Amino acid sequence: MGLFIAMRTSRYLLATLKENPVEAVVDSHRLMLRAGLIRQVASGIYDWLPTGLRVLHKVETIIREEMNKKGAIEISMPVVQPADLWRESGRYVKYGPELCRLKDRKQNEFVLGPTHEEVITALCRNEIKSARQLPMNLYQIQTKFRDEIRPRFGVMRGREFIMKDAYSFHIDHASLEQTYQDMYDAYTAIFNRLGLTFRAVEADTGSIGGNHSHEFQVLADAGEDTIAYSDQSDYAANIEMAEALAPSCERGAPQDPYSKAPTPGCHTVDEAAAALKMDSDNVLKSLLVHAAHEDVAEGQEAKPVELVMLCLRGNQELNEIKTGKIPGIADPIEFATDEEISAFTGAHPGSLGPVGFKGRIIFDRAAEKMSNFACGANEDGYHLINVNLDRDIPNYEVADLRNVEEGDPSPDGKGTLHLRKGIEVGQVFMLGTKYSAAMGATVTDKNGQNIPMEMGCYGIGVTRVVAAAIEQHHDDKGIVWPDSMAPFQVGIVAVGLGKSEEVKNTAEKLYKELEDLGIEVLYDDRDERAGVMFSDMELIGIPHMITIGNKGLAQGIIEYKNRRTLERESVKCEEIVAFIKSKLDMN
Repeated sequence: MGLFIAMRTSRYLLATLKENPVEAVVDSHRLMLRAGLIRQVASGIYDWLPTGLRVLHKVETIIREEMNKKGAIEISMPVVQPADLWRESGRYVKYGPELCRLKDRKQNEFVLGPTHEEVITALCRNEIKSARQLPMNLYQIQTKFRDEIRPRFGVMRGREFIMKDAYSFHIDHASLEQTYQDMYDAYTAIFNRLGLTFRAVEADTGSIGGNHSHEFQVLADAGEDTIAYSDQSDYAANIEMAEALAPSCERGAPQDPYSKAPTPGCHTVDEAAAALKMDSDNVLKSLLVHAAHEDVAEGQEAKPVELVMLCLRGNQELNEIKTGKIPGIADPIEFATDEEISAFTGAHPGSLGPVGFKGRIIFDRAAEKMSNFACGANEDGYHLINVNLDRDIPNYEVADLRNVEEGDPSPDGKGTLHLRKGIEVGQVFMLGTKYSAAMGATVTDKNGQNIPMEMGCYGIGVTRVVAAAIEQHHDDKGIVWPDSMAPFQVGIVAVGLGKSEEVKNTAEKLYKELEDLGIEVLYDDRDERAGVMFSDMELIGIPHMITIGNKGLAQGIIEYKNRRTLERESVKCEEIVAFIKSKLDMN
């Protein structure tokens, strides 16, 4: 227990707040401020106070133990990184404005590391030369900085944060797959030990890159992500990656020829549907995006932008991640401007449609089943009705463009999909040779050839884990920590300490006995009202609370309260130590 010592409140920075902070909009941010875990220094940047730091250390200890079990080796890399390394990987520009760029006094360019793929690859290209040294898995628990455009939700979406990031190097893909599974298993063990309810889901690789990834999502209503999972199988995916299967129904037969109907002032699907007196699911939603374009070398003239039309049912939403992976579409998605749309079609966005469109048209799988539908006429103030594919729109493609919805069939063919909000706390990636090939991190194989090493990377948002745990574990009184994360195991409240020698002596004796046993105790020895002390203990979320007072001592008892169940028990004074040991499974 060396790191997690017992404390007296009289010698401790117990920075609790009585009122809810006005700037906090989610429960974790509100309770982290009220319980004295953090204080804001600047937007998205926080001090971690003693109680919060104790929780962070608990999380870090569990992470280290599980990483070490899998043979990962801890190192430490700098927060400040040379910009040239990011230019080597090609991410200096592509990472975007979240990458904080700076210069030193000699005008050398640096970045504040949002992640460490470049630094670790540079390290290992110098230190690993032979396949006999592989596989190698190195990790750190380190500060990161991402210049978020809109920091929010406290440490959930901060600019500075602590991450555990690991990077593995391999001679071939089979070796990478084994370590990927080891890290997947380690993450499962970590989040189980932390007492979190979570799901591992298929995920997009984003700016990190690679060709395979899973996110670990803590299920919570405050989550920014949406995950889709089957009710009859283990299938689970971030909504960004969840496949929307084509409807099993056949497309209806065409009826009357299409005709033009006035829809003045209608700029949305719902407005057009109301004007046409039909359901929105029978009105086509048409969006224009940029086709993929080549990077233009300095001095060369850029080619004109080509526009691609995407068509969905009016009541369904475009999935930008899946759409961006379609060949020929700009990735990430770039929506056409109003000026580009007007120049290309002669209409504004609310009046677009595929009939007569002079460009590439892609229909979503569900939209492809529509018949006799309405769509924009490419003329402001008008829509077309009774439109049909093939007859009226001869040239089109079909692809998976939309977000899945509650009740959709599961892509694995088992059951239906349900949607839940989640907080991403970890992600594992198969990077392949994205960084090693770009940065020349090679080893000599058995044939004497220099080949780029296969790589994997594996991250856990340590500070975000704390917020996610609070989102799952709190009540109207405060935080209800899982035992493994609680800043203290036991709280002692001495009622009337300054007025009763018996209360003081009993509390001091019990505190010393529990401390000698290595139990993490917070002893409230303040001369405060009982209600204040009880409220602070409940707010902080200490799992086991002991109350010592004159009334109980007169009967030879001490009161125990369980923070999670709120159940109370009266325990004989001479049995209280054994009782607490049993609650902590120390017998």
